Amino acid sequence: MKNKFPNDFFWGTATASYQIEGATDKDGKSKSIWDTFTHTPGKVKNNENGDTAVDHYHRYEEDIELMANINLNSYRFSLAWTRIIPEGIGKINPKGVDFYSRLIDKCLEKKY
Repeated sequence: MKNKFPNDFFWGTATASYQIEGATDKDGKSKSIWDTFTHTPGKVKNNENGDTAVDHYHRYEEDIELMANINLNSYRFSLAWTRIIPEGIGKINPKGVDFYSRLIDKCLEKKY
């Protein structure tokens, strides 16, 4: 008997904000622990960091289209809280909220 995935099986991908978004100093985002760590000399091989990453912050629409093109039906992503609440408490960054709102809207459009 051949194994078969159920028709309602979720095929998807997952990302972590620091590893994919880039735009670490754009639109009011503050530094995260990872931003600081990766910019500390000697902590990361070749002094690499996530300043650009894959630029999901600017290319999220294209990225979601690519996911749709390979027939994924789910996408789990994380939020960069330093993009939403740059000081850790207090004032909300509207541009950070807007980014995640647009990202979620695009996911809903693709029925993720």
